[in-house]
Amino acid sequence: MKKLLGLLPLFAIAYLACLVFWGKNETIQAKTLPPITELWQVTKISDGDTLTVVNTDKKKLKIRFCGIDAPEKKQSLGKESTDLLTKLIKDSENQVVISRIEIDRYQRTVAEVFSFKPDGSEVFINEELVKNGLAYHYKQYSDNCPNRNVIALAENIAKSKKIGVWSGGHVPPWEYRKNKRRK
Repeated sequence: MKKLLGLLPLFAIAYLACLVFWGKNETIQAKTLPPITELWQVTKISDGDTLTVVNTDKKKLKIRFCGIDAPEKKQSLGKESTDLLTKLIKDSENQVVISRIEIDRYQRTVAEVFSFKPDGSEVFINEELVKNGLAYHYKQYSDNCPNRNVIALAENIAKSKKIGVWSGGHVPPWEYRKNKRRK
């Protein structure tokens, strides 16, 4: 834990550098930057894009990943998406860095989520899920995500490799939920 806390300043610098880099390549509307990132302990993984975390003050948050939509548990690839998220979390000893973006209509904290590999290198979990074809870039809900371009590029990689949700015949989760509501 101390090792991860020591990496937070480095993470903040890298995060700001990404914002500056991406800002040079597009027109950015004035947006409020997310609050300083925080280290949290994962207590529950609900599915491939939702988890519950707690901080050292015992504050509990339900997190919805910013800019992505993973297959639902009962959908094709739902288990694989959840399994990849579980692996990424376990690799960092259940510790994640949360960059809060907003609160959604279900009162979940929408966030970009990062973890660290055992060697200390950073993992942008939102990107990893999309890059591995186990989540979609949720374009209509990614405008406030500082790293939406990274997520879009990750989706292009998965599409070009025709992996996961891009391997054919998969129903996007938003369509799956819409069809379930109709029944």
